[in-house]
Amino acid sequence: MAFGLIDQVIFYGTISISLAIGAYFGFYKKPQSADDYLLGDRKMKVIPVALSAAVSHVSGALLLGQSADVYVYGVNATWNILACLLSSVISVFLFVPVVTKLNISNSFEYLELRFDRRIKIMASCVYTMYLLLYNPVVAYVPAITYSQVTGVNPQIVAPILCVICVFYTTVGGFKAVVWTDVFQFLGIMTGIFMVIVLGVTSVGFDVIVDRAAHGHRLDLNFSFNPTLRDGFWHIIIGGTTTWIFSLSFHPVTVQRYLSLSRFSSVQRVMAIQACVIGLLIFICSVVGLIMYATYNTCDPITTGEVSRADQLLPYFVMDVGRGIPALSGVFLAGIFSASLSTLSSSFNTMAAIIYGDMLAPFLSRNFLHGKETWILKLIVVILGAVTTCFTVLIERMGGVFPLVIALLGLVYGILGGIFLLGVLFPKANSLGALLGTITSTFAIGTIAVLNHWYSLQGANEKFIKPISVEGCLVPTNVTLVRKHLEHEPFVLFRISFWYNSVMAVLVVIIVGLLVSCVTKQSTVDPSLLSPISRTDCSKRNCRQKYVAGLSQSDQTVYNFQRDV
Repeated sequence: MAFGLIDQVIFYGTISISLAIGAYFGFYKKPQSADDYLLGDRKMKVIPVALSAAVSHVSGALLLGQSADVYVYGVNATWNILACLLSSVISVFLFVPVVTKLNISNSFEYLELRFDRRIKIMASCVYTMYLLLYNPVVAYVPAITYSQVTGVNPQIVAPILCVICVFYTTVGGFKAVVWTDVFQFLGIMTGIFMVIVLGVTSVGFDVIVDRAAHGHRLDLNFSFNPTLRDGFWHIIIGGTTTWIFSLSFHPVTVQRYLSLSRFSSVQRVMAIQACVIGLLIFICSVVGLIMYATYNTCDPITTGEVSRADQLLPYFVMDVGRGIPALSGVFLAGIFSASLSTLSSSFNTMAAIIYGDMLAPFLSRNFLHGKETWILKLIVVILGAVTTCFTVLIERMGGVFPLVIALLGLVYGILGGIFLLGVLFPKANSLGALLGTITSTFAIGTIAVLNHWYSLQGANEKFIKPISVEGCLVPTNVTLVRKHLEHEPFVLFRISFWYNSVMAVLVVIIVGLLVSCVTKQSTVDPSLLSPISRTDCSKRNCRQKYVAGLSQSDQTVYNFQRDV
């Protein structure tokens, strides 16, 4: 499909509007302080914040990866919708109120209040390292999509994407990120909606359902066997654990909660956010079924038309939508919008963490006075440069969807375990949190790395649903050869990547509680605990203390108002 004039106008127009929004908030509505730069002066509205929070979790990796995963392995991954909704209900009552009522600049400062500064710095470092690995994936996905449509080398496109994102994030701050996310949400929905319309009109709804059923794409797995790749219990247990951190403690999400003035607004944001994420997961799953119905007798992966499953969706758009004006431009704009929104949110939040947790405590207030905004902007620029350099590694990492889920599960499980240890267990102390985190990182990290390595060697090939090339119009001489391991890996290295988060959380909590029980227990303010834990908070290890924030020398003050 040619990338014609209309496509170019739509695509480059979308990019230009994103840059214009950043320039507007950067030069006309210039941030006046670090508070304004990071939280929009706490005067943001519910709808834009909710849409921004939702799309910050939806990158191009999800749009391409979810649809490709359904095409290859079936619809079980769609249970992630239920996991997200369940996590949102749990979070809004048990965890979010604990974090949002504190005068903190990011969620990791809760860990200093609950434990000590060591735990906060350690969590900040783990999260920063994770984003340095995850952001290149986010940047690379739209690059390969653009390359398929235009033929431009993805290693040229990825740096351009990062430069665009760094520009409007740097100059415009939080307000630019949020309002650009809102605009990019419209681009995402338009692009995916056009793909669905194209697929349904070209194949037919009844045909899609019939072919998906006969191809076993609608088979649901309710087995408790953890060595199966995915299924209802895998995703409900593992996905819910991951989403609890993502919706309750994730710095990107909490930053958006803190930009609101009332807790009732936070509750509305969480409801809208969960519904939007669920809708996008569902739409991407439908796209996966449409692609299978189209290629059920001539699989483009087997024939070599595409080299990896992540390229299926762009190939589908180019193949079926050939000759439809504006389609490729709208599709590319949607993929780029998803990745730009995730990257910009990531850069903005990482700047807050690196500045607040790793730089500000070690620099004098006199030195920082008047320089906070410039330091934050410099951090964003450096992060963009690092992300660009790391994109060259992504091609060697296999499919992006299992990679992203495995990475999310591991890191979110470790970080979620620290927060859950703090909010649920009054007896937990800082030494327990420290040793629990270290143990979980090395133990579950080893399992996750070897699990993914064996997957690259073909351990998950047996879970691929039936594919065929019998219906190819051009005679195709293809011998289907799948990777095969001579010896099955040890059972721990065959556990589904959906359980990475569960294992990481359990190790942090179990080790943390064991260490806490045999060491000196510290006192804890009940307001730092979840409501369900305050009833078990005995007088021996709980007391009232000032937790409105850190000392004046260590914090940026935010005043969070709760409804009366």
